Amino acid sequence: MAHLKINYFSNALLKDCQMDVLLPQTTNDTTWDKNLLNDLPVIYLLHGMSDDNTSWLRKTRLERLLKNTAVAVVMPNADLSWYANTNYGLDYYTDIAEELPKVVHEFFPQISSKREKNFIMGASMGGYGAYRIALSTNQFSHAAALSGAFYPDGQNEILESFRPKEYWNGVFERKNFDNSQNNLMHLAKQKLACTEDVPKLYDWCGKQDFLYQDNQKFISELSQIGIQVNANFTNGKHDWYYWDKFLEDILNWLPIDYLPEERLC
Repeated sequence: MAHLKINYFSNALLKDCQMDVLLPQTTNDTTWDKNLLNDLPVIYLLHGMSDDNTSWLRKTRLERLLKNTAVAVVMPNADLSWYANTNYGLDYYTDIAEELPKVVHEFFPQISSKREKNFIMGASMGGYGAYRIALSTNQFSHAAALSGAFYPDGQNEILESFRPKEYWNGVFERKNFDNSQNNLMHLAKQKLACTEDVPKLYDWCGKQDFLYQDNQKFISELSQIGIQVNANFTNGKHDWYYWDKFLEDILNWLPIDYLPEERLC
């Protein structure tokens, strides 16, 4: 695959931003249909709190796993924003949910703009971001989370301890969180109330992860309002080893022609 590092100007943030992009490259060994290459499915891959747009490439087998598959991958940088329009005036949600897909299609017209070919996923904060963007727009047909941090409103003491209160209050309006666009359950109920299709959802979380009970609770709450999630809870911690391990499960779940690498064992 081709790996491109791109700097672009964000009108939403009024600053230069970065993204990494993977694109399938035609070689003597590929047999991809030209029509598919001109209407490529795309995965928007979101990072977590302590990471950036390079993390998925540095810490997983992503590029190697996709070397035989005609799919594009877009990895933006969201800093510590929780993919939100923050209280401190930086509109990361607008940048990544609304502006970035337009920039991507401008730079890469071969990447499909069709909802059924646009997917979003992430780990931890990125899992929250993937669900938030998928539930609040009509851009993505599938969304997946690995160890999704679905309750960034102060309920989880361990998550809360990662940053001081000033940080959390700068990102979210805590007093009105329940009925805000930052609350995933509020977004899910809004999605059900409109005529748009609910995206298909996948979630993995390890039983030894500090977010395990949050994931169980969130999946149960979605089920109670009629939204089913392809959930997979196994042994595992909040760690890149497990996110890398279960990345391939998501690639198999997505409606892409995923072709695994040849393995002899």
